[in-house]
Amino acid sequence: MNKFLSVFLILVISSISNPAYSGDDGKIKLNGKKDNGYVEVKDCFEKANRGIFAFNQILDKVIFKPLAKGYRVFPQPIRSGTSNALSNLGNVVTIPNNVLQGQFKDAGLNSARFVINSTLGIAGIFDVASYYGIKKRDKEDYGQTLGVWGAGPGCYFVLPVLGPTTVRDSIGSVVNIIGGDAWYNVTVANDTQYFSEADYYASRLLSGVDFRAKNLESFESLENSSVDLYASVRSLYLQDRYRKVRNIDKTTDTLSDDDWEELDTQ
Repeated sequence: MNKFLSVFLILVISSISNPAYSGDDGKIKLNGKKDNGYVEVKDCFEKANRGIFAFNQILDKVIFKPLAKGYRVFPQPIRSGTSNALSNLGNVVTIPNNVLQGQFKDAGLNSARFVINSTLGIAGIFDVASYYGIKKRDKEDYGQTLGVWGAGPGCYFVLPVLGPTTVRDSIGSVVNIIGGDAWYNVTVANDTQYFSEADYYASRLLSGVDFRAKNLESFESLENSSVDLYASVRSLYLQDRYRKVRNIDKTTDTLSDDDWEELDTQ
């Protein structure tokens, strides 16, 4: 039971920092309707999904948004260093997915970034690799890898606390936790001298709070401008995942696709 609760907690915190909004070039087919779409995705449980979505919005306003506002009280250098360290840690998932997707050049560059920033950058606090011309690459995850291998997204659904996902992305999240995340294996799966389970959970929680803090105004803008917030989130999430699977580097004036680090509210 404790192991199950641990995995559930990881999923909860991880979902906060995973991208769910993006631009809107082209449409997604929903429930079989022809809408010039890229891929057909069924909202199989829309009535239940809307109820869960409303519940998640309440949790965000009561818990995550206040935490994000408190986090923003810290000076910018502290927040930037934290963000850099968390981004560097994310390479332990991105690198194996680069390899699985045949992106060997990106795997090499991300490996170099990880080594340089983990050492010269003091555990990733400083992005020394970018100073040497090795720029940050896009994140990759196991849901994207499954998509590259040809797996369809399956039904769209919303999980309590975890938020929007698809069958494929949910499977990818489980793979990430139980076998694909080196940081998880070092801290949670293995009894090591230098790290504990608490280190993993703290990093995931901090990642979610850091992400939410960067996008306070952007989320508020989206809420205020959307006639149907649920439909907007659904469409944007599916388009975002489509682009990430196909490595389409495009953003819109509404939202940035840069790992949700800065969402443009113009």
